[in-house]
Amino acid sequence: MNKAVFILIAFLAVIFVTGCSKKSHPETTVAAPAKPVKKATVKTAVPKVITVNDKVAKRSVDGRYYYDLEGHRYWRNNRDGKYYLFNKSMFDNPDFKSPGN
Repeated sequence: MNKAVFILIAFLAVIFVTGCSKKSHPETTVAAPAKPVKKATVKTAVPKVITVNDKVAKRSVDGRYYYDLEGHRYWRNNRDGKYYLFNKSMFDNPDFKSPGN
């Protein structure tokens, strides 16, 4: 019985030692594939005033002309015909009201 227990412990020790050897683990120094380099996108400045032909501009429900450019809305000034980037002061300015009102 002593001999069988000794052989079992020795067998388990050999399996434990060989199971944890470096040869049984995958190599960790494998180089990962290089990721492509992303180029920085250049953001252009948003102009405050643009000139647009009224044929390409859209008309709102209340009759005012507007033009959307790259996610920004421009409203037509009735005095000079240019389109200005939206701001809160346009509500009180009569130049940006619809021609009928």
